[in-house]
Amino acid sequence: MDVITNLLQGFLVALQPYHLLMVTIGGILGTIVGMLPGLGPATGVAVLLPITFSMGPTAALITMTGVYYGAMFGGSRSSILINTPGDGAALAATFDGYPMAMKGKAESALAISAIASFIGGTIAAVFMVALATPVSRFALKFGPAEYFLLMVAALSMTASMSKNNVLKGFISMVFGLIIGTVGIDAQSGVERFTFGVLELQTGIDFLIVIIGIYALGEVFKSFKVINEGTKKAQTKFGKIWITKEEWKRSKWPILRSAPLGFIIGALPGAGGTMASLMSYNNEKQMSKHPEEFGEGAIEGLAAPESANNAASVGALIPMLTLGIPGSGTTAVMMGALLMLGIQPGPLLFTQNPDIAWGLIASMFVGNIILAIINIPLAGALVRVLAIPPKILYPIVLSLAFVGTYAISNSVIDFYLLIIFGILGYFMTKVKVPTAPMILAAIVGGTMEQSFRQALKIADGSMSIFYGSTLAICLIGITIISIVYPMVKEYIGKKKVSGQKTA
Repeated sequence: MDVITNLLQGFLVALQPYHLLMVTIGGILGTIVGMLPGLGPATGVAVLLPITFSMGPTAALITMTGVYYGAMFGGSRSSILINTPGDGAALAATFDGYPMAMKGKAESALAISAIASFIGGTIAAVFMVALATPVSRFALKFGPAEYFLLMVAALSMTASMSKNNVLKGFISMVFGLIIGTVGIDAQSGVERFTFGVLELQTGIDFLIVIIGIYALGEVFKSFKVINEGTKKAQTKFGKIWITKEEWKRSKWPILRSAPLGFIIGALPGAGGTMASLMSYNNEKQMSKHPEEFGEGAIEGLAAPESANNAASVGALIPMLTLGIPGSGTTAVMMGALLMLGIQPGPLLFTQNPDIAWGLIASMFVGNIILAIINIPLAGALVRVLAIPPKILYPIVLSLAFVGTYAISNSVIDFYLLIIFGILGYFMTKVKVPTAPMILAAIVGGTMEQSFRQALKIADGSMSIFYGSTLAICLIGITIISIVYPMVKEYIGKKKVSGQKTA
């Protein structure tokens, strides 16, 4: 009963006209920021910080959270329309969202991404009300060894989902891990692969890798089409909605992916990228038609969109209940709260219940507002496809360079951007999947540090990596993710061979 009473009190706070205005403004800003390649929610919240200092802590937190999950709504727009994810969490939306748009189903893609985001965010908000304390306790069981194994499982699942290209998938993953080693080693202070370049001492930001591979890679791939002016793009659009058949295919992936995204989001450091890629892989493995994934399967778009929105809600749990940020965005938000004199942690719910429960209630309200905003706005956004390639791709190019410069204001990043753009072009040419490299570049640094911390805790003994039930479960998930696609492919070939013989 206490939970319901607190939630009702939270709605009284969230439904105040000023807070309603703030959550709407935050959601709209987040949607716009999420659409711009290279910016993402962390940058959006960081840019907003000076403004929030003039608000009260409740309004500031509600606004920043609105930007956060608004960016999850908006991130898929650029993934679907120009094959360039707004940030890492929208990466999986390119796999089937862009093929859908190219097949003339942009309306369905935009509609299902907004619907899945709304449902995923709402389900996650319900979970947050009911499970905040148990989930945060579960996340505390993850030591360095379990974090390392979780990342190994995520990487192996991503690499092995490359159909008929498992070896190429793992090669791509190794490239990403190499990128993650660049910079000063956090434990020894030794420079690695910096070649005397000062800017490389802090490592290569994964956003540059993403923008280079997707934005520049897409521009390079389209040079021939740009010259001929024959880019195949949908120019006439109907109602932005989905059919009954599309809903039938999407509803269970959406409902399955929301809890998965919520749990992964609650693990500090895991984030929306891992949640969306794991949910995509899960749905592909469970599908009766896995061959349609990557070719425009609507469930391949619905699942990661539900998961990444749920992850953005889940990421708030460790910050609010433990005082530990679950993602880069929540780290910025936590810094803002500290500046406002509010200490996130277990005492937040007893000392400042209006802030904690007002924020939770605002998520229900904010998701409804964003769904209303994003589906009508999708009609305007989808017109981007009608822009001639000679105008569209220079805009993509400009956004890529502006977004890259906004990351660290360094000209060196431009050279890296071009290098990764060329790399992305050639990887596409030789059919090497890019997703394993991207994920490895994102988690590589954390994965290495977790591995070394675990070894130090165990005095160099490897037994720490199979010393808990959780670790053994993660090892099992890793083995299954590698072996299952191989067995499935072998059985499929045997069936085809048997049919030919017969």
